[in-house]
Amino acid sequence: MIEVQDLTKAYGSVTAVDHVSFTVNKGEILGFLGPNGAGKTTTMRILTGYMPATSGTARIAGFDVFNDSLEVRRRIGYLPETPPVYPDMTVEDYLDFVARIKNVPAEKRPGLVSDALKKTNIEDRRTHLIKRLSRGYKQRVGLAQALVHDPDVIILDEPTVGLDPKQIIEVRHLIKALAGDHTIILSTHILPEVSMTCDRVVIINKGKIAAVDTPENLTSQLKSGQRVRVEAQAPEKPLRDALSQIPGAKNVQVQSARPDGLLSATVEGAQGKDIRSQIADKIVTSGWLLYELSSVSLSLEDIFLELTTDDATHAEPSN
Repeated sequence: MIEVQDLTKAYGSVTAVDHVSFTVNKGEILGFLGPNGAGKTTTMRILTGYMPATSGTARIAGFDVFNDSLEVRRRIGYLPETPPVYPDMTVEDYLDFVARIKNVPAEKRPGLVSDALKKTNIEDRRTHLIKRLSRGYKQRVGLAQALVHDPDVIILDEPTVGLDPKQIIEVRHLIKALAGDHTIILSTHILPEVSMTCDRVVIINKGKIAAVDTPENLTSQLKSGQRVRVEAQAPEKPLRDALSQIPGAKNVQVQSARPDGLLSATVEGAQGKDIRSQIADKIVTSGWLLYELSSVSLSLEDIFLELTTDDATHAEPSN
């Protein structure tokens, strides 16, 4: 549904988007994740035809974003970070107005406006002035205007920024409910947004793609590999030294002894190495008591930090 190849945007000597490539399948929610200033919004604006790229190609529903801009715009709905609403209009009148400027035929407008109101759960606000709505409801109206012409693709730029926790959950549920009928790109710097909403994630940093995969599969792309938590009754320095001697073990961290004399340690193994049996053997043969040995799953936050810190080595993107 969406194909982006070597997309680049430069402002003089500054490259905001640097040879970005990714695809989005029909009915999928793709999270575009990165720190502020990573190039997310610039990429979204290029895809919506808001600004041209310096080089590269982008196709939406088979149409070239640059050569077939009008055809692309007919097939996308866009919610920028600030909802483009007119505060002195009622919700229903505003959505009808948006449908008109998007060239929705007159006979189809009432039905599509009603569908957009229903999908975003604002049917009971249809006669309210937009300026009297809460921030969360204004965001829903913004989402409804992106939906009102029933586009193939919906592009959402930071859709929950500025909302309270309850509103964030509501908007996430709305976005999830739209998947399947629509293909969605969701730009965000908020980690839970991706893990709770998206099928796949593109991590972008300093204009470059750092990784492309499902949140679950991203751990296999990291050099840190397996992480193991150990709890044992042992002297602190000898335990650290013993764990550090295990082939493939790195970044051994030992916490201070608890009142009951137990030590907790975390050991990272090289990619593809399962070092749990070596850890158990090392502790037992040293005459220490082993109380716990378990794998620790890397969170999306761990992955994000690893891939976007200055000293991180970029993982190879995969689709």
